[in-house]
Amino acid sequence: MTNQAIFALRTNAIVRHSATVLLAACAVHGAMGSAHAAGTLSGYDSLSSAAGVQASATLPATAYNYYVSPTGSDSAAGTQAAPFKTLARAAKAATRAGTTVFVAPGTYAGGFKTTANGTAASRIYWVSTTKWGAKIVPPTNSTNKTAWDNRGNYVSIIGFDVDGSKLAGGTKWTLGIYTGGSYNVIEGNRVHHTANTISCSSAGGSAIGVDSYFNGVMTDVIGNVVHDIGPAGCSYVQGIYVSTSGTIKNNVVYRVGSAAIHLWHDATDVKIVNNTVSASNFGIIVGGGDFYFTSAGANNVHVHNNIVYDNKYGISEQGKTGSANTYQNNLVFKNTTYNWQLRNGLSHTGTITSDPLLAGYSRTAAFPNFKPGTSSPVIGRGVATYAPATDIDGRARSASAGVDVGAYQR
Repeated sequence: MTNQAIFALRTNAIVRHSATVLLAACAVHGAMGSAHAAGTLSGYDSLSSAAGVQASATLPATAYNYYVSPTGSDSAAGTQAAPFKTLARAAKAATRAGTTVFVAPGTYAGGFKTTANGTAASRIYWVSTTKWGAKIVPPTNSTNKTAWDNRGNYVSIIGFDVDGSKLAGGTKWTLGIYTGGSYNVIEGNRVHHTANTISCSSAGGSAIGVDSYFNGVMTDVIGNVVHDIGPAGCSYVQGIYVSTSGTIKNNVVYRVGSAAIHLWHDATDVKIVNNTVSASNFGIIVGGGDFYFTSAGANNVHVHNNIVYDNKYGISEQGKTGSANTYQNNLVFKNTTYNWQLRNGLSHTGTITSDPLLAGYSRTAAFPNFKPGTSSPVIGRGVATYAPATDIDGRARSASAGVDVGAYQR
């Protein structure tokens, strides 16, 4: 594995503004419920009888609202009664802070860019009204490599399905959801089968990329499901790729050509907490190099409560790293080459070194069940420090009852 970064990516995490969407991200088997109008969304259910609880997303009221539907028209007004047809058209309309774009279930062409800025008090929300119901696929003749290129600040992207497998013609996608803006939230999305058929080269790619190349900072990556990304063993294609400070929590990532979670470039001050990663080349890489705005290296990175299981490599520090990184209460097991590779005399604490005994794990199943089984050693074994208040399903985590390791709380 080279320490070279695949493309300029860097972000800083955010503690979301209190007005931000309260989205409880759903299970890997997220079902599609009914859409609701502005205010409250439901239908973030679980398909699997073994997984998930129903959750809801409560959005703050916004001054401006637009609607998109596959039965709409781009010459329409973008109202609930007369919705737009494409996301690209909605992007031209949603230019003001305090805007929500509600996207109905259906299939939409990707390859578009959003550039409008919200503010700390008035974000811009893009919301699939049914979790994973709004499906973003390559257009008939793709002209760029990115499914969704966001350059705006204070933008939340919530609940979409980005499917790169529906190849048609033109440029192949190497990037799923990419953000070069600041103070953004990428939450509850499913990004999959992206960059599978590209040649492995240093041009690289990722499912979710958070970038400093355009001076972007401060993005949360929360409760997403990322899988089947890049050619197997290709060290240039990543799952979640962050290159400045940030929060990466409650995500499930599996079958990634290189690293399920990878920090590089100017990455620092990152919390990587309560994720489940498996069946990839690398589990979690913490490192800095090929710097853009700093040469300090990855420092103050906190890797807590993660399941890193059945990869080739487990958790490793690479490139330039600092001495203030912490590694607490992770399950790291069955990573065939090594489980750990830390630098600067650092050590990991509270590590679980046994099979996680997941409810329905399979290396090859389309939707493995990553929830802990009844006798799993991850139950109650997490550390409360930096643990999110809820799990990927919206189930509460409680320090008094015990925080579970991984994306799911039993």
